[in-house]
Amino acid sequence: MCYNGVSREGAILKVCVLASGSSGNSTLVSTARTKLLVDAGLSRRETCARLASIGEDPAKIGAILISHEHSDHVAGLPVLAKQLRVPVYLTHRTAPSIVWNGYEPKLETFQAGTRIVIGDLEIDTFSIPHDAIDPIGFRIRAAGVSIGLVTDLGYIPDSIKFHLRRTDLLLLESNHDVEMLKVGPYPWPVKQRIMSRNGHLSNDATCEFIRSELDSSTTTLVLGHLSEHNNYPALVRLCAEQALAGRALFTKLVIAEQGRPTEVFEY
Repeated sequence: MCYNGVSREGAILKVCVLASGSSGNSTLVSTARTKLLVDAGLSRRETCARLASIGEDPAKIGAILISHEHSDHVAGLPVLAKQLRVPVYLTHRTAPSIVWNGYEPKLETFQAGTRIVIGDLEIDTFSIPHDAIDPIGFRIRAAGVSIGLVTDLGYIPDSIKFHLRRTDLLLLESNHDVEMLKVGPYPWPVKQRIMSRNGHLSNDATCEFIRSELDSSTTTLVLGHLSEHNNYPALVRLCAEQALAGRALFTKLVIAEQGRPTEVFEY
């Protein structure tokens, strides 16, 4: 069940993508007991403003979980963690790459690929192919509801496909249109990095996953991390709608934006 607007009481699990894109990424996952922020790529002020816009009190965030160290995922982390005084969960290898500017947060480190528990959220972590130190994706469960969060990956190996099965909601990357990228303004080495197996998923790659692998039990598909220069939301939606229609799936399709939160998804 999904709800447009401010979050309501009574849902088992709530999810809202606060922002998604190269200028900042952050997602709220919450239950009645636990409020978890996944990534902190927005400024403290912007994070708090977006939480308030969906009826959430930033002071009630209980933990922050980090996928990798790139600035669009951690730019706001030091200031936000200092204000909230909450534990920060990240892998053993990612932890040393974060600059805390004199503040020493409570770090909860773990090995990529292990299962961790934060409050009443059970979280499977898994390695993803990206040009970061130790990038990971997440499958988060609570009371029988399961969501997958995976962006910033160059391709989708079988190991990741396994983790994305039987998810109720899936946030997946659809970063660029290959032809737009090839003729776009980026230097050629950057284009090669984006198109590599440690780069970002193209619209074509994402839609191939939808056509062949997306689980029919996934009721909501959120496509995010769209390139500002090498993609259009309308193009992403068109390609994904065609892929869903080809399998006769009635999955709810949402395109996450950089400039505003998605609706609050409730289960």
